[in-house]
Amino acid sequence: MPRIAGVDLPISKKIKIALTSIYGVGRSNVESILFQAKVDGEKRTSELSSDEVSRLQKVIESQVQVEGDLRQKVRESIERLKRIGSYRGIRHARQLPVRGQRTRTNARTLRGKRRTVGALSKEMATKLEETKKG
Repeated sequence: MPRIAGVDLPISKKIKIALTSIYGVGRSNVESILFQAKVDGEKRTSELSSDEVSRLQKVIESQVQVEGDLRQKVRESIERLKRIGSYRGIRHARQLPVRGQRTRTNARTLRGKRRTVGALSKEMATKLEETKKG
């Protein structure tokens, strides 16, 4: 199993798809990486020679910012937005959608599980009435 930039690439996939499992490498820049490394994108990962893997590794390390460095850069830019108090920074801090999505009905992934505010469930309403009576 070839290991590039600290990531084990899937063996059964074509190399042009397998490289996208590296954080920071997408379909758009895979073509340029393969061209510079002189590797055929239609080859399966298991068919790569050690020379081709080393060429790919050199190109990725020199041309593309990937994995830990990229994650750190993204984290720092979000922290900067929070620190300067920009709209996007405030949205990140409150864990709300940042890019203009609606939040009235959607955005459950970011906002978390629904919490009912104001209305009581039937069970809670009956318990409340029982405590008032007795």
